Amino acid sequence: MTAAVARPADGDRDRDPVPAGQPAGAGRRGLIWLLAVAGALGLAASSVLTFDKLRLLANPDYVPSCNINPIISCGSVMRTEQAALLGFPNSLLGLVGFTVVLATALGLAAGARYHRWYWLGLQAGSLLGVVLVHWLIGQSLYTIGALCPYCMVVWASTIALFWYTTLHNLRTGVIPVGDRLRPVVRELNRYHWAVPVLWYAVIALLVLNRFWYYWQTLL
Repeated sequence: MTAAVARPADGDRDRDPVPAGQPAGAGRRGLIWLLAVAGALGLAASSVLTFDKLRLLANPDYVPSCNINPIISCGSVMRTEQAALLGFPNSLLGLVGFTVVLATALGLAAGARYHRWYWLGLQAGSLLGVVLVHWLIGQSLYTIGALCPYCMVVWASTIALFWYTTLHNLRTGVIPVGDRLRPVVRELNRYHWAVPVLWYAVIALLVLNRFWYYWQTLL
């Protein structure tokens, strides 16, 4: 006698076979690398910003290393109210947030399995981060009129974290997806690079357009 092999129903064929929130295989390795690189870059940029802010508080004449020209000027940004939205330097939020992200990556690399509530917490944190980043982008472009290179590293890292955390949570069922939307999620995962590339391109075009009066003097 041969054992009967259960065949998956049509509605189940596209379902991720791993438990909710648990990445597997190549997807797990990719997520670990994404979290590790984005977390490390964001943490490094936040650390430099915090150090420069402390030096600036101690010595108002201190010139940060990223003061390059009238537009690329961290000092101009650090002296604004927007740089301390909650009453303390925004970079302190980055120190905490990116440390959590990096610790998450290291935990996954060591074989940790996080509960659904943890992934939802990471989703909420990355959502708040990307909202704050876009508010700061608008303030930098249209109110402050200056750009901070280290801040832009934080922008890029936060956008990548939000996008890939969202994709992971959709794919693994942390964020429930109906059968009608499952093919959309599958295609988003297949062409996962397209959205962040377009996202970064729009921001780059906004920066180019806003400061074109200065960029054209460099041509």
